[in-house]
Amino acid sequence: MDLKQIKELMAAMEKAGLKKMRLKEEKGFEIELERHFEHPHPPPRHEPHPHFVPSPTPPPPRHIPEEEKIEAPKEGDYVSSPMVGTYYGSPSPDDPHYVKVGDEVEEDTVVCIIEAMKVMNEVKAGKKGKIAEVLLSNADPVEFGTHLFRIE
Repeated sequence: MDLKQIKELMAAMEKAGLKKMRLKEEKGFEIELERHFEHPHPPPRHEPHPHFVPSPTPPPPRHIPEEEKIEAPKEGDYVSSPMVGTYYGSPSPDDPHYVKVGDEVEEDTVVCIIEAMKVMNEVKAGKKGKIAEVLLSNADPVEFGTHLFRIE
């Protein structure tokens, strides 16, 4: 790995907001990168008011509008990214996607590719089932463990 590739890796970490990353190559090369975030000012300290006395009864629950409610995770298994990189649903922009919602997949079915340092890595379903949801768009950055698909 040369200095240019390391700089590209550092830029990709910053773009994806990653704090730490370790990369091992088959040739025995290993690198660990870690970013430290410096804050120009320490966060303000919030001291309780000296005359504050907590209420013995909690306040009534507030009404949460529908758009603020958090969805519970949906049922099914997820195909996750095995690495940091960029998600692509097809081998090229002109080709159809590897899979779409409703497609049946086997464990060894290629469902997408993750580009990492100019290398295209095929991702296989790893599970048998039906694609219930595609969770990313082309060229979305992914981290290790990012959910890519939901399989029922």
